[in-house]
Amino acid sequence: MKKYLLAASAILFLSMSAIAQQKKVSSLSPLDYVDPTIGGSGIVLQPTRQTVHLPNSMLRIFPFKQDQLDDQIMFFPLCVVSHRTEYAFSFLPLKGKPDDSFWSKRFTIASEKSTPYYYQAEEEDNGTVLEFTTSAKSGFFQATFSGDENNYLRIGLNGGSGVVEQQDKRVITGTEDISGFKAYFYAEANQDISKIIYQNDSEKKHLLAKFDSKAVKFKYAISYISIEHAKANLYTEIPDWDFNLVKEKAKTIWNQKLNQISVQGGTTAQKRTFYTSFYRTYERMVDINEYGQYYSAYDHKIHQSKEPFFVDNWIWDMYIADEPLHTILDPKKETQKINSYITMYQQSGWMPAFALATGDWPAMTGNHAASWMADAWSKGLRFDVKTAYEGLKKNSLQGTLLPWRNGPATAIDSFYNTHGYLYSTHPEERGSKDGVDMDKWWEGRGNEGVSITLEWSICDWEIAQLATPAGYPQDKALFLKRAGNYANVYNAKEGFVWPKDKEGNWIYPYNTKLLGREYVTENNSYTYNWTPKHDLKGLFEKMGGRPKAEAKLDQLFREDLSLPKFLFWLNQPDASGLVGQFVMGNEPSYHIPYLYNYLGAPWKTQKRIRMLMDTWYPDNVFGIPGDEDGGGTTSLVVLSMMGFFPVTPGIPVYNIGSPSFNQTSIKLPSGKTFTIKAVNNSKTNVYIQKATLNGKILDKPWFKHTDLLNGGTLVLQMGDRPNKAWGARVQDAPPSAIDVDPSNYK
Repeated sequence: MKKYLLAASAILFLSMSAIAQQKKVSSLSPLDYVDPTIGGSGIVLQPTRQTVHLPNSMLRIFPFKQDQLDDQIMFFPLCVVSHRTEYAFSFLPLKGKPDDSFWSKRFTIASEKSTPYYYQAEEEDNGTVLEFTTSAKSGFFQATFSGDENNYLRIGLNGGSGVVEQQDKRVITGTEDISGFKAYFYAEANQDISKIIYQNDSEKKHLLAKFDSKAVKFKYAISYISIEHAKANLYTEIPDWDFNLVKEKAKTIWNQKLNQISVQGGTTAQKRTFYTSFYRTYERMVDINEYGQYYSAYDHKIHQSKEPFFVDNWIWDMYIADEPLHTILDPKKETQKINSYITMYQQSGWMPAFALATGDWPAMTGNHAASWMADAWSKGLRFDVKTAYEGLKKNSLQGTLLPWRNGPATAIDSFYNTHGYLYSTHPEERGSKDGVDMDKWWEGRGNEGVSITLEWSICDWEIAQLATPAGYPQDKALFLKRAGNYANVYNAKEGFVWPKDKEGNWIYPYNTKLLGREYVTENNSYTYNWTPKHDLKGLFEKMGGRPKAEAKLDQLFREDLSLPKFLFWLNQPDASGLVGQFVMGNEPSYHIPYLYNYLGAPWKTQKRIRMLMDTWYPDNVFGIPGDEDGGGTTSLVVLSMMGFFPVTPGIPVYNIGSPSFNQTSIKLPSGKTFTIKAVNNSKTNVYIQKATLNGKILDKPWFKHTDLLNGGTLVLQMGDRPNKAWGARVQDAPPSAIDVDPSNYK
């Protein structure tokens, strides 16, 4: 009898434990799943950072380490001025007797806690505990030392020119010039500074502030206007010394943002990946309006304005998924971001490419502000389309197409406008070309003529869509013609996009698997074959029709590298996250798995997407296969795990993939909710058997933006074998052709 009682008790105990664990998991909020260390060790390229900030806010900070596997903090930048490129000032608490090594001493981590709103680390050697939390333009450090003696805060510049100095017994200020752009900080401590030591008394670039107290609080604010404005920002946001109050306010803001999307089902690991990705999509753009005033690097003036002024957008990366995601979630803020770009054009005379806080950084290829704005316009966002169009048109017809340059057109651009492609050079022709010094462009390695032609073809199609609403209907035909320029670099004989010289001849020899920056951008022709997302119908015809295009797409995922990976990556390190020749780690590939929806084989999209999400985005330090790009990659993850993705900017429809969760609900600003249910979903049940939208049969693998905005429910019945007939008819394919009218899909 005792045996039975013991067994029954054991079963009851295990059942109760399981129930308790289930309740614990179900009580977690979206914020609880966020782990900023995910992706913290780059497989080939840059790691993600444990960035503490408020959504789309000016002040961003993280512990600067080599990567997440490094156990030492070099410093904390007091502000990330521009994602991954520019930082202002440095800060680090230190304990010990200062000597020359103190200026390079690091903080060795015994343990750390990382969230979007709060960071904590304990020093391994002396037990110092450092904490940080944030507001929009101000931050709050709290250092708890192991004793009252030899406690220092090391504060300095971050490589620029300027000064950092003590103003009175509890105040330190700083000014730093970054790329001709000035950043300022004003900081206060809650304890008297007992001693100041400058690394160099005459320069005052770095200092040690000594405190004779075990606990020191240090709050500060950043300004791009003046030290006085930094002080005003601090007193507006953190007037008191309640660290926990600031921390809880930041936590509340993040909870509100992340709660806009709720998921059910899936694994804990998938939720960690999803919500960490969602958090990262809010890193930028950032609003640098300082309560009614902002400094613009686009005309080098201070402006009075009640409107936000958003900066820091690598539009080549962001137009694909990040901006479309936030067009759904916060169309008002998205409009404000676009308005900021239009203002930058008015201030500088050119529509920006990578709109950094320090000015335009004309990196990468294309005029993708057009892609972003045309997409937003097609989805009902309204802005000064006339001015926007004029700026985009000027960039296209009067500006240079060359990457890493900005300003008026060169002789090379004139060739493009006349002949419809950007010619490439033979290897022996490197150097100066048509009066343009190519060695100053990209180390003399060609001109990326293939990808430039492809990307500008997309952008000109987008400009065409804005011509009529902007009041220039007569321009539309010109830009639609230019949208077809991609065909001029498609070598039908070889079946690949291919470099062409000035005389119109294809360049041989040419390796479609290599030459990452020679003729294309960061990838190869296997990837760039699929770039003309604005005219997929025309592209497939050039490939010989849908069946041949499908076979070519299959081969993309199966083609070997033909050389060891280390040699492949030596040539094109951005092509990471490889599946055959497919590149999961770089933006030009993100739409490619969804192209099966256009080819009569949606089941292959479902197969590929689930495999790619599960394989390349685990919830650990290796969880990003390439550069994350400040939301450029993680927005792909958010959209794909929800079960849909936008392919052609400017056509307001979404391709259906294969959801990672049993149910996803998006709370829309209107108060409505759009829900995606994946019935019988599991790791193996990745294939859609049938679908309904608001109770009506859906037999095509896409839906409209208005379907989402109106709220409702998309139900997908999932199974472990594909239904190859679902969405396979020619008429079921999503729209993508030069002559498509986006207004037909509103």
